[in-house]
Amino acid sequence: MTERRKRFAIETLPGFTAIAIAAFVMLYLPIVTLVAYSFNGGSSVAVWGGFSLHWYEVASQNAAVQGAAARSFIIAASAAAIATTAATMAALGTTRRGKFTGQTFIYLMINQPLMVPEIVTAVALLIFFASIKVATGYSGLGYLILAHSAFCIPFAYLPIRARLEGMDGAMEIAAADLYANPWQVFRRVTLPLLMPGVAAGAMLAFVISLDDVVITEFVKSAGQDTLPTYMLGQLRRAVTPEVNAISTALLGMTVILLTAFFLLSKKRD
Repeated sequence: MTERRKRFAIETLPGFTAIAIAAFVMLYLPIVTLVAYSFNGGSSVAVWGGFSLHWYEVASQNAAVQGAAARSFIIAASAAAIATTAATMAALGTTRRGKFTGQTFIYLMINQPLMVPEIVTAVALLIFFASIKVATGYSGLGYLILAHSAFCIPFAYLPIRARLEGMDGAMEIAAADLYANPWQVFRRVTLPLLMPGVAAGAMLAFVISLDDVVITEFVKSAGQDTLPTYMLGQLRRAVTPEVNAISTALLGMTVILLTAFFLLSKKRD
């Protein structure tokens, strides 16, 4: 009588549960601590002074925080829109056609910001935009928007491309057989099916732009602080629970965005 072969299950390996718990603790304990100390009534970030919403009130009434927050949202929304549009066109151009010479090279070039250290991209953008500033005299937010757009394109491109590769082209072929022109096929068939990927790409680009520090520090002009660079400046001077409150607010907004996208994707699926 032969022995029944046991099914391999990774969760049965010795130490798997302990390692999984340790990983989650290391990932989320600092975040939980940050959120908890954002409600600290004292002026220290390390000594608990009682539960209070004082630092949320201070942050909400801080004109510098309000300006940095508005600037961050304007830059992130603009960069997400530009990056998602460019990524959608790039994804269509690299997936909705047959194999061609240089396809892998184009794919690598689109994803280049993911492979190159961010500091290298920041220095390159600084040099490029500095020459334009000298020639034009313009020093507005346009440089930050373009810099963030360039950096966010691969983050938007990956989910859009993945969605396109998983789509069945039969409906597009059927629409063409029913005498729909290419624009009608795209608008009425391809784009509706692609929207979950577009939404994912836009959300990812928005979040990446919102919390970027390195590129913003190199490209921004005077008086163009975003929330992350404002917080970095505060940490260099005096650390107060106000920074914790701002960080918690950003974390909460990110969780809301992720939840909304999950519900949207689930509904569409």
